Amino acid sequence: MEPATRDGIIVPPSPTGDGRLADNIVFFARALRKAGLKIGPAAIADAIEAVETIGIGSRDEFHAALSSIFVKRHEDRAVFNEAFRLFWRSRDLVQKMIAMMSPVAPENREKEKPRPGESRASDALLGDREDRRPQREAPDIEIDARFTTSGNELLRRMDFAQMSAAEIAAAKKELARLELPLDSVRTRRFVASHVAAKVDPRATMRVALRTGGTLILPRYREAKEMQPPLVVLADISGSMSQYTRIFLHFLHVLTEKRRRVHTFLFGTRLTNVSRQMRHKDPDEALDECAAAVRDWSGGTRIGETLKEFNRLWARRVLGQGAIVLLITDGLEREGVELLETEMDRLHRSCRRLIWLNPLLRFDGFEPRARGVRAMLPHVDEFRPVHNLLSLADLVSALSAGRAGAYDPRRFLAKL
Repeated sequence: MEPATRDGIIVPPSPTGDGRLADNIVFFARALRKAGLKIGPAAIADAIEAVETIGIGSRDEFHAALSSIFVKRHEDRAVFNEAFRLFWRSRDLVQKMIAMMSPVAPENREKEKPRPGESRASDALLGDREDRRPQREAPDIEIDARFTTSGNELLRRMDFAQMSAAEIAAAKKELARLELPLDSVRTRRFVASHVAAKVDPRATMRVALRTGGTLILPRYREAKEMQPPLVVLADISGSMSQYTRIFLHFLHVLTEKRRRVHTFLFGTRLTNVSRQMRHKDPDEALDECAAAVRDWSGGTRIGETLKEFNRLWARRVLGQGAIVLLITDGLEREGVELLETEMDRLHRSCRRLIWLNPLLRFDGFEPRARGVRAMLPHVDEFRPVHNLLSLADLVSALSAGRAGAYDPRRFLAKL
């Protein structure tokens, strides 16, 4: 008898004999692939073999076996966990029947916030059911859309952590269309000018030497203007994992459209990925960044990494009025004395320090964490960074002055 095959791979016989467990694993892998995980036929065969090797014990062991095979990137772990919860949940029909026949009490609890990666996982698992439903002929209804919101506007306001795979792809396209402002600063160097504002003695004497000094025509100069360096310090610890990949796409757009962009990633150590971000293809750039970083989705040591940056990189990249974008939630796990000292040193070394914190997406945010309270006095602006609208506001603010709406002093009053 020929062995059974699924997705072009040979599936070993199930220990139960009916093959349903192997079928479920294959279907689960297809759903993960649809949600954005990179899963091939070899990984499906390895997952079936791993489950047969360890046997069906506890739910945690089963989760660990599938996670070790299917999760190849740190940012995919949240999607895998949510898909596992939705696909392998218990289906107790007796409890469902009791719940259907029992009276329903009014729901007075606050609505639970959607989990990170929930929309991508549910869209991959349940999207086919919506497609298989018979199409009903809907009556023609006229809608007054003068005061409604377009789908593009909803996408701009949607949180990155709650986007589906299709919405993330659309968000990446919107990021590629960003038009960066031509902000500039005056440097100490001079360039030739046709405006009679300031005489250039050296250029005037060089021109006079050509005629033997019989005719002296003044030459003029003006201060040279150029775009300041943009230095990005991005947190890639576990608490920021839901935003890391979309932030890297945004940083790739900045690197592609702007000169002198220096990108540093940090968790427990500092990694310079400026060279990797210069690749034209964003996926290739992100893959090389993932290969260069060893502490992805791990812990965070903001004070130590800032100390390393100030000691090794500050004098190299923070010249000529540099702007620093610090992307982190400020959840420091160690002492804050070093963090406060290094934040003050970083603030004094740059022209403008902008802190981008995704925790500001919550209404009523208060700086209760020790790391947040230590960092706030040393930043010029405190901005949210969780959707396309906040990134567009940040791009516009790079050429404008300091915005009073994002002044950190409004949070310092709550300390």
